[in-house]
Formats: sequence, C-alpha cells, structure tokens
Amino acid sequence: MNTDKPEIKIAILDLYDGITNEGMRGFREILERYKAKHGLNLSYEIFDVRRKAQMPGTNFDAYISSGGPGSPIDSEGTEWEKKYFRLIDKLEAHNNSDSPNKKHVFFVCHSFQLMCRKYGLGEIGLRRSPSFGILPVHLTEEGKQDQVFENLYDPFYTVDSRSWQVINPDMARFEQLGMKLLALEKERPHVDLPRAMMAIRFNDYFIATQFHPEADPIGIKTMLLREEKKEEVINEHGEAKYKEMLRRLDDPDKIAHTQSTIIPNFLDEAILGVEV
Repeated sequence: MNTDKPEIKIAILDLYDGITNEGMRGFREILERYKAKHGLNLSYEIFDVRRKAQMPGTNFDAYISSGGPGSPIDSEGTEWEKKYFRLIDKLEAHNNSDSPNKKHVFFVCHSFQLMCRKYGLGEIGLRRSPSFGILPVHLTEEGKQDQVFENLYDPFYTVDSRSWQVINPDMARFEQLGMKLLALEKERPHVDLPRAMMAIRFNDYFIATQFHPEADPIGIKTMLLREEKKEEVINEHGEAKYKEMLRRLDDPDKIAHTQSTIIPNFLDEAILGVEV
C-alpha cells in the first residue's frame, strides 16, 4: 500500500441484527472496487449497531448505514437507537459548524425509515404485502439534478426488499427542513395505494434510499436460486414474477448499473469532493 497517501476511513453501520444478508458483502465489494479504481489508501470498519450497540466515533471520513430486518418503529427508546441518533446528531452538528472535512452519510432502507421517523417526514407502516424484486424507481425533478443519481436512467432498476415503508410525504415538513424528495416507487395505476418515497436528500451531506443500491446480480441470483427463497418468492409473488426477476438480473442496464453508480457517486462526493 502506498502509505504517503492520506488515509480515508469509512464506517459501515450494520443494522442487520445478526441476520444473514447480501447487503454487507455488497458494501464491502463496492468499497474495494472504489479503492482500487482511484488508488486510495482506504479502509473500512464494520459496527454491529443493533446486536451489540457498537457505534463509530466522528473520526471517519464517511459513513454507510445499512438496511435490516423488522420494524423501524419498535426500536424507539432502545439503547442502540439512542446511541445511533446521538451519532447522527453529532455528525449533523459537525457539518453545521465551521469545521472543514464534512461528514457524509448514506442511509439504506431500514436506516432510511429510521431517519424519516427522526425528522417526521411521512407515514411509516407495514405494506399490505412485502415488496421484493428488481423494480423500477422513478426520479423526481430534484432527483434528476442530484449528483448521486447522475448517469442513471429514469426509471432505473434496483433491488427493493421491504415489509415496511414510508409513504405520504409531509411536503411542508420537507420544505421547513430544506430536504428534498428525490425518487418514488413505480407507478401502479391499477392499485389505489400511495407510492412509497424511495430516496431523500436530508442535506448536502446526508442522503438516503429506501431501496438497496448495494445489491449486485450475483448475490441476488445466489439468494433466489436457494430452494427456500425460490419457494418463498413463488408463493408470495407467483412463478412469472420469479422468472422475471432472474431475467432482470442478467440485464447489465439494471441492477449491475445501479450498483456501480449510486454509492460510487456518493463516495465521489464524500471523498473526492465532487460538488452536490
């Protein structure tokens, strides 16, 4: 390693609560690829937030907060969640100070939902049925201007895996806090249900998605080909939907493109100082 390069430290906040998942591997692979591509002296550390209440300090250059299972409401008042929000408040205070080296955070799925509850941005509740698949996401006008979504199609495809959701954005609250709604879930003209919020920019340094931008075709395909997962998806969504998912995984313009775009764009902003 070329040690005369400045050290870049990334904290990965693992909210999976010990549940086996593909997300953490996705984050590690993106960071390894990014490090190699830019020749960086980059390291990352993983913190087991929910199971062990582990929390990083404010001495990292950027933070990625993962998805995870279960209710984003029931954790209110728990020790780990208090520590988690204390960290967010510290990072926010740092970013609002004159201090240089602002702290960028990317929040995914469960973390997105927790942050929406923290800021009071919409209604959080269980979906009528779980959403799982490679699904289109539509950018808003503000989303089309955001650097993190640069080079994506509209709609773009991503892995959506949610039993919970945040819907009915409180736009007055968004305006009051200076936040931006960047993306919405696919339009379902035949279903009279509100569309979930799928991406939000909380401020210049905090951005969140309710989908999984870290998911890659190999990991998802491996998961879908497991007998129990195959059975679960077919029981829940039907065989046609299952086959459609496998087809979409093989399309390089879908989740492979999303995985190689969104978090790398965020890292450009956080590490290379590309303007928001």
